[in-house]
Amino acid sequence: MASNGFSDKVNFIWSVADLLRGPYKPNQYGRIILPLTVLRRLDCVLEPTKDKVLAKAASIKGGKVEREKAEPILNRAAGQSFHNTSKLTFEKLKGDPAKIAANLSQYIKSFSSTARKIIEYFGFEDEIAKLDEHDRLFLVVSKFCDIDLHPNVVPNTEMGYIFEELIRRFNEAANETAGDHFTPREVIRLMVNLLFEPDGDVLTKKGIAPTLLDPACGTGGMLAVADEYLHELNPDSRLQVFGQDHNPESYAVCGSDMLIKGHDIKNIAFGSSFSKDGFSGETFNYLLANPPFGVEWKPDEKFIRDEAERGSSGRFEAGLPRINDGSLLFLQHMISKMKPTAKGGSRIAIVFNGSPLFTGDAGSGESEIRRWIIENDWLDAIIAMPDQLFYNTGIFTYVWVVTNRKREERRGKVQLINAVDLYQKMRKSLNNKRNEISEEHIAETTRLYGEFAECDRSKIFDNQDFGFRKITVERPLKLVFQVTPERIEALREVRAFENLAKSKKKKGTKAHEAEVAAGKEYQAALVAMLESLHARTVYKNRDEFLDIITAAAKDADVKIPAPIKKAILATFSERDESADVCTDKDGNPEPDTELRDYENVPLKEDIYEYFAREVTPHVPDAWISEEKRDEKDGGVGIVGYEIPLTRHFYEYKPPRPLADIEADIADIEKDIVRMLREVVG
Repeated sequence: MASNGFSDKVNFIWSVADLLRGPYKPNQYGRIILPLTVLRRLDCVLEPTKDKVLAKAASIKGGKVEREKAEPILNRAAGQSFHNTSKLTFEKLKGDPAKIAANLSQYIKSFSSTARKIIEYFGFEDEIAKLDEHDRLFLVVSKFCDIDLHPNVVPNTEMGYIFEELIRRFNEAANETAGDHFTPREVIRLMVNLLFEPDGDVLTKKGIAPTLLDPACGTGGMLAVADEYLHELNPDSRLQVFGQDHNPESYAVCGSDMLIKGHDIKNIAFGSSFSKDGFSGETFNYLLANPPFGVEWKPDEKFIRDEAERGSSGRFEAGLPRINDGSLLFLQHMISKMKPTAKGGSRIAIVFNGSPLFTGDAGSGESEIRRWIIENDWLDAIIAMPDQLFYNTGIFTYVWVVTNRKREERRGKVQLINAVDLYQKMRKSLNNKRNEISEEHIAETTRLYGEFAECDRSKIFDNQDFGFRKITVERPLKLVFQVTPERIEALREVRAFENLAKSKKKKGTKAHEAEVAAGKEYQAALVAMLESLHARTVYKNRDEFLDIITAAAKDADVKIPAPIKKAILATFSERDESADVCTDKDGNPEPDTELRDYENVPLKEDIYEYFAREVTPHVPDAWISEEKRDEKDGGVGIVGYEIPLTRHFYEYKPPRPLADIEADIADIEKDIVRMLREVVG
């Protein structure tokens, strides 16, 4: 290749996809290019020790058990945690075009068991026959021989970038989201900074080996950056990384990367973190994630609901968010993996969109999850990030820092950091990614977090500042009543009235006919009784109107059952502020459900003092319903939590002077007139 640059390597590998045109559609190119990139990388890694491995393999004989025992011996010969016992390499595969399909299949099967299991997740062996049938297999394998992907040429960090860029391009070509796979490295670096910031003294100790989990690891970018960071900080340390992902290709890319770096491949689990927890019962020092934004959890719904019913013995005891966004489920899952405070505790950094900050009313699943986190004093900080940072979306994102081992000065507090304008424009945009955060921006945001002080970009709140009580505000029911022909006709269409002329007896029987006839007779008597009351009289008191109806029914010898009485009151009434208040049997005002309203009272305020100040002056007859109480603390009103981060950093900007606006409009009008003249002639 002419250049060893990152872009050149990506463009070279991407160009191989041109050979697939015809048999494959653009959205299928990744099936071939990604596994071949991994295989070529593994091939380059193993090539220097190939002869040594083959010699050692030749000296080992025996059955299956002995072959299993031989794997660690051959791994040592390879100088890696994997090996390949085939005499073939990518370069040698080119030597026999006629047998390349059979040879490539055999080459893949010759990998040690751990590497082979990872490669199987690509499902690539199913594509070998198709490629060969269309005379493409030899071409693509030969093309890959022209690029050297050995770690000495392409370091692990750069290889990670290459994989992520390839996935981004394939997804873009297929018009799919890349959000499940790729988080910009500068965003990960900031998250890792925030995660490790308080632990500099501990992390620099010789021989330290902390654990870190990413339950939505994708291709392993977050694990790689965290590993690099700790190694830079302390070369004598070793970060034990763990990850899980449900996407087969991403898992295979991540697994192969971990394999080459010498990490234990058992630490990377395949499957949904919700329904197939790969690390059940385990806890970690650090947790890091960028879960998919706004992805529904319906595929795992039964398992999640069953686990939620287990309460504190499960992972979702706080509540369940709405079905179309499982972001907060990831955070609950991660919290369940925190080490107990007595064993050192844990720290979490996770990327969300804006929804988890405020979605859901008091008592909803989202609000209860926020309540659980904040009342347990786990929410440490939230950083508002610039928009247009991610390839697949231009929305604003937020990094949440959660921990059960806050420093003394941070206990009972939450820090909000506004970093939305800490970015620089990219020279060339990539899909929706037009902005990036520089090393200086990362350092500034990390400094703001570490200093834990109030300033224009940083604000500090008590935990209770994000809580409120949603109280129900009632107003009295006031009705006027009048009997009119129109309302009598309306009563005829009420179901309770219609049911009077119906029978449950078998149709066609005399009993059925007799019951229907009796019902119609009663309907006629009831209507006649009401028509006798037709007048211009408007009753402003419900009890008075009921007395009139009762007396008229007695005179007409018409009994009024409860459903009919209810229908009469509903049909012949309308709301009127001048009417008397309707009361219950104890003389208490009845609430008007149409006038019912709600107020969110800050937790730090007394609800009755707030009500007297904010509500009573405007609606003197209103009162607080004491029937609506919080299930957990029993207090009046339902407790809710939201984090209105944008509101706390809002800066009022006065509107432009009217004269300036008028001048702009005048200039626009002149431009329009000028353009019209040019068009006309």
